[in-house]
Amino acid sequence: MTQIQQVLFELETDYLGNPYYVSSHALYSALARRVDAETRQSLQVGHGVFLPGEYGSYPDAHSQSGGVPYLGTGLRPVDAYEDLFLFRDPAQRWLSDSRPRDAHNIHDLALHGGRVAFASTCSFGRPPSARNTKRTVTWYLQYYLHAAGEAGTTDARPDVVPLPDEVLDGLRLGGARNYGLGETRLKDTQTVDLEALDYSRLEDTDAETFQLELVSPYVLSSSYPGADDQSVPWWWTPRPGGLRRREERLVKNDEIYELTTIDHGQVVGFAGPNPVQTAMNGVLRVGTHSRFGFGEFRLRPTGEDRVPEREAGRAGTSEGSRPIAHDTCEEA
Repeated sequence: MTQIQQVLFELETDYLGNPYYVSSHALYSALARRVDAETRQSLQVGHGVFLPGEYGSYPDAHSQSGGVPYLGTGLRPVDAYEDLFLFRDPAQRWLSDSRPRDAHNIHDLALHGGRVAFASTCSFGRPPSARNTKRTVTWYLQYYLHAAGEAGTTDARPDVVPLPDEVLDGLRLGGARNYGLGETRLKDTQTVDLEALDYSRLEDTDAETFQLELVSPYVLSSSYPGADDQSVPWWWTPRPGGLRRREERLVKNDEIYELTTIDHGQVVGFAGPNPVQTAMNGVLRVGTHSRFGFGEFRLRPTGEDRVPEREAGRAGTSEGSRPIAHDTCEEA
């Protein structure tokens, strides 16, 4: 049995840090202060993904269907592999078409002593005919964790996962934590057995019918002591034009380590065997610094809906295009 624990935080105060995600290292460091040494050694945490507490409906690939008021304010049932990525999809397919999708892919800014932070809420004006003149939406943070077993295996130890609520609640993340920024409140948590999920959509024996999407950056090289350089996996088939790279930094104690990564959000073809096992490995992450949240990916059938109303606008552009930047994965 391979268990992961899904966790959903509500942002209580503004957050000073990476706008794309909260790094696994920051989440791990905050949790490590609250657990014993044996748990710290085996605990592995994924990157945290921001999402708005909004109305939405389940995407077609989800095992559930229909609209749900304030879908983003709580974790939802996970019966199939696709359910794991409900809130980890940067396209936010669950968000209702009546909601401002573009506005929900950015954060409002807030100034604290001249330092720019990301607001824990965002407000939208409403038509004069509406009962209220504005609507305020709260930001949430979704991530998952598991515990590596003996000799680096991925089987979760039953005495580690799930972590109790008192360990998860009230973490502070990002910069300026001593000034009250980055405070979170535990909103929901649940445990999922990866081996018990439905993988029927990935049981096609023709590998060319699948594509792979990076959920978190994949590390190619690192200045971290003992880290091995990685090449692009042979079972990836990049699109014409190659893969977009990103320079990031990993901060541990007072040391800064430079990382060269393949940027998250990109889609490549899949040319490897055993898509079901590959999909499970992608949830637990692969490559250098997988224990720091890098190397998470999702496998999906080729041609599956990728927000079709934007398909024409994406023609001739790079999937999930974002500017190259130097991001820092800071220790919390």
